[in-house]
Amino acid sequence: MQSLPLSASIVGELIELRPLQAEDFDALYRVASDPLIWAQHPSPTRYQEAVFRQWFDEAMKSESVLVVIDRASHQVVGSSRYYEFNEQTREVAVGYTFLAREKWGGGVNGELKRLMLTHAFQWVDTAWFHIAGQNIRSQRAMEKIGGTFSHTSIKQLAVGTQENFFYKIERATFELRNSMAAT
Repeated sequence: MQSLPLSASIVGELIELRPLQAEDFDALYRVASDPLIWAQHPSPTRYQEAVFRQWFDEAMKSESVLVVIDRASHQVVGSSRYYEFNEQTREVAVGYTFLAREKWGGGVNGELKRLMLTHAFQWVDTAWFHIAGQNIRSQRAMEKIGGTFSHTSIKQLAVGTQENFFYKIERATFELRNSMAAT
């Protein structure tokens, strides 16, 4: 499966993004070990080291995961990734995002998504976000950054099923919204 090209570093005002490295496990697990991060998530036990280790190993194989670094403290504060990149349809999904709780409600998630979308829109015209139906916090965050609800889908899990909400952001809409915000 083809990956969206990643830059060595994507720098914003509050955060910096760079590709995940094997030596990031400890710093990223310190963030992920907070059970409240995963409370509304489809994998609510990801705060457990063995469960997180499995996620991390899969993330390393994907070659499309970004580590979020707080520019003021230089500490790892989360992660996000690109997935389902389709060069022919010019689409990519953005997700698997988690941030330290002290970064919730501020500007970090918005900046994270803006940086990732700006980067992705060099190669795609549509970015998709798949959000679990029970994850109200992420649904609200998606709407706050300009995501448009598209449809729902049922995903088969190892144990049962899960309803996912699909949101999208189109490049033209994103660029227009950013140009209006800049003026």
